[in-house]
Amino acid sequence: MQDFFTFFFLSCVFFVTLQKVLDYVMISKAEIQRVRSLSQKKFRDELGLFVGEGQKLVSDMLSSFPCNCIYVSSDAEFPSFNGRIEHISQSELERISNLRSPQGVVGVFETRYGDLSSVSPDKELTLCLDGIQDPGNMGTIIRTADWFGIRHVVCSNDCVDVFNPKVVQATMGALARVCVCYTNLTEWIKNLKNDTPIYGTLLDGKNIYEQELSDCGVLIMGNEGNGISEEVRKLITAPLYFPNFPIGVSTSESLNVGVATALFCSEFRRRQAQNPKAKG
Repeated sequence: MQDFFTFFFLSCVFFVTLQKVLDYVMISKAEIQRVRSLSQKKFRDELGLFVGEGQKLVSDMLSSFPCNCIYVSSDAEFPSFNGRIEHISQSELERISNLRSPQGVVGVFETRYGDLSSVSPDKELTLCLDGIQDPGNMGTIIRTADWFGIRHVVCSNDCVDVFNPKVVQATMGALARVCVCYTNLTEWIKNLKNDTPIYGTLLDGKNIYEQELSDCGVLIMGNEGNGISEEVRKLITAPLYFPNFPIGVSTSESLNVGVATALFCSEFRRRQAQNPKAKG
């Protein structure tokens, strides 16, 4: 009798385990390769798709980008979703993930770049990026824009792609709330209204603490190594810089562009909070 109960117990464990295994699907090699290919811009452009990872980031993306599929590993969970969800093994998730330590959830979304017609620098502060190359910096800047309530980021065509997986992860979900556009930055600025303030961050600019700041206009951040390009530099009407401390003492030559963006955005918003009716 004891042998019977032992057999019965082991059989139950076996069938429960088998059922759990059957709940997870095997995705094809072609599908794995398709998801992995999205780490390259040419395939993102060709397929019109990008990847985001982690439960919170994927949840945030759902509010702004149409979802192609969500892959969830055996040791992770994801809230109910009306679209396609594939429950896969941890080893399969590791094969489609771009992270060294996958976070259990991978979402594939349709790319959707911002519409320039919705950008109004004459009514609100707009961030412009000229030649930003590092994915981490781009993601940090978008996250900073989100924190300071800057709804639009306009990028030159030579900036790193906002849907690069490293950029997406660095935004920590902010990409769902910030509209990112790409264009010929020089021509776009030239076509703005004549009285739109064009702020540029330059080492030979004027001390930001001593200048009047508007709550609208364009704030331009330049390339990590070369700064703002010569063509765009000529269009700046209000060059600015942050002084080091103590003034006159030799310190680092410059700030990381992500850090500098946060400082400039903070000062603009501080002034706006002090004088909420100010306009450029």
